[in-house]
Amino acid sequence: MSTNASLKKSLSIGLTLGVSLLWLFGAITSGLVVQKEMNESFDKALKKSAQHILPLVIADSFKQQNNDRFGIPTLENDDEYLTYVVKDQQGNVLLRSKGANPQIFGEGLKIGFSNTSTHRIYTTSALEHRVYIEVAEPLAHRDEDLMEAAIALLLPLLFLAPISLLGIWWIIRLSLRKVVVFQYAIEERGAGNLSPVEMEKIPKEFKPIAVAVNHLLERLRRTLEAERSFTANSAHELRTPLATALAKVQRIKSITQNEQLKRHITDVETSLKSLSKQSEKLLELAKAEGGGAISQQPHNLVPILKMIAGDFTRQSPDRINLTLPIGDINSLLDPDAFAILARNLIENALKHDRNNQPVDVSLFEDGTLRVVNNCDLVPAQDLALLRNRFVRANTTASGSGLGLAIVDAITKGAGIALQLKSPATGKQDGFETELNLCINTTEIC
Repeated sequence: MSTNASLKKSLSIGLTLGVSLLWLFGAITSGLVVQKEMNESFDKALKKSAQHILPLVIADSFKQQNNDRFGIPTLENDDEYLTYVVKDQQGNVLLRSKGANPQIFGEGLKIGFSNTSTHRIYTTSALEHRVYIEVAEPLAHRDEDLMEAAIALLLPLLFLAPISLLGIWWIIRLSLRKVVVFQYAIEERGAGNLSPVEMEKIPKEFKPIAVAVNHLLERLRRTLEAERSFTANSAHELRTPLATALAKVQRIKSITQNEQLKRHITDVETSLKSLSKQSEKLLELAKAEGGGAISQQPHNLVPILKMIAGDFTRQSPDRINLTLPIGDINSLLDPDAFAILARNLIENALKHDRNNQPVDVSLFEDGTLRVVNNCDLVPAQDLALLRNRFVRANTTASGSGLGLAIVDAITKGAGIALQLKSPATGKQDGFETELNLCINTTEIC
């Protein structure tokens, strides 16, 4: 049997085979008991028939002899299975039933039961052993009755096996429903939810698995918390000294008259700004991976996107082509998480845009957010890697390689599918990111 076979299938087939074998064993045992009891009943009936027939045939036999009739008289037999003959001490036939064949009875006279190859015979005597009667029953008659009894015992097995299979499968499926709920509870766990799974409602046999899963979730939670804590603390602790150092550098730059020194100070200032920007990105990444991407109540995301696009427009006029729906887009996506997501998408598109052309930012009625910029074609093998931290495409633009990693962390935490495309839809080049902000189908977007 395959090691990954279905538990329901294995149990159903195994239990059905077990029940069928037990039924077959019971039927064989019952058949042997029935055979013994039926043979005893047949023997009793054979003996009783001989005892009932003997007094009658004696009277008829002597009556026939007193009338000096020739030949062996015959009598009608009501039981077509039983035949009999009446003999004297020498074995001469005095009387026989209709259709009786004297050859099947043999020549010897032995009181009691005996068997031939074809018949079961009972012999008894009367009148001080001067008259004997032999009653014969075909063994085929007994075999036929025994076969009918065996069929009656085995025939239900043909119906029992499929019915048992369906019944056992249904009972197992009903019993494993709590296990399916347990499975769904495990599937729901992720970076944003590492809480222990409930063990009260699952079968006792699966509780060791639940305990092991909870221990694993606890270890994962501690590992992730340690990583996030380190990232967040590092970024936060760097923010103040970086801001202080940047302010001092800018102060020195403003009072320095030496142009060569100013150029060196400018390089230091650029490096500090880049380091400060990267620390902010690390802080955003820590927040994104820390969960909280889902809010309890739906929020309208249109004003948030409009505000973020407006911030970039003020910094770079005519660089954003914003398309918004007429109505609201209500989503369970957390507003702060959406703001971080949208800001990183637009910033990434502007940074890697070719020749400072406008970036298309579109939010549609169905909740789909699409950001498209003009850039060189990104190879297919590089698209999947862009979601990773500190991974950048083949570009000369500045950046930390964390923008799409932050977006990917938020979308995974919210259960949103993020699609990266290059070339963009309807173009021969460019880069496109697309996602749907409607987290579930019950939302009104």
